[in-house]
Amino acid sequence: MLHISLTSEEQATVERLRRLPTTAGPVRVRCQMLLLSAAGWSPPRIATHLAYHPHTVRAVLRRFQVRGVAGLTPDPPGPAPDTARTAQVTAALDQLLGQERTWTAAQLAAALGEQGIALSVRQTRRYLGRMGARWRRVQRTLAHKQDPARVATASHTLAALKKGQQPTASRSSTSTNAASVPANR
Repeated sequence: MLHISLTSEEQATVERLRRLPTTAGPVRVRCQMLLLSAAGWSPPRIATHLAYHPHTVRAVLRRFQVRGVAGLTPDPPGPAPDTARTAQVTAALDQLLGQERTWTAAQLAAALGEQGIALSVRQTRRYLGRMGARWRRVQRTLAHKQDPARVATASHTLAALKKGQQPTASRSSTSTNAASVPANR
């Protein structure tokens, strides 16, 4: 028969954990299982009392024997985070972002691929977010392709049109006055 013996320190810790309002329900039930086992109850009797299967009670008691009080809380799902890879990717991104140029997430993912780090664009964005890197959209403009003299003339013409004046640069010698008589009459 599986039986748990708790030290006075462990008993106090389990009691406190069971009574904390922030403790999750399943953890409270596991604490209760431990306390009942320490009181001399058998796993089938505990299972009947708490409406669990005896196998579940035995699993909780064995886990407590192996891991102690830490075995009462569930492990996070999935594998443990790969801190070495995270450090490698973060260092490579820091190096790339230190360059004097503008990057898109796709360009960063491609540059990381050249260094042997395979990341999707979405994963690259996630790493950038974790690093606290700030970005914004690249402003698309044609300013680098414009002739400054023509820009100045166009700005002057636009300003004149906004004021309601006839622009001086576009006046022609022929007049299209509506009051003039047609030539073929």
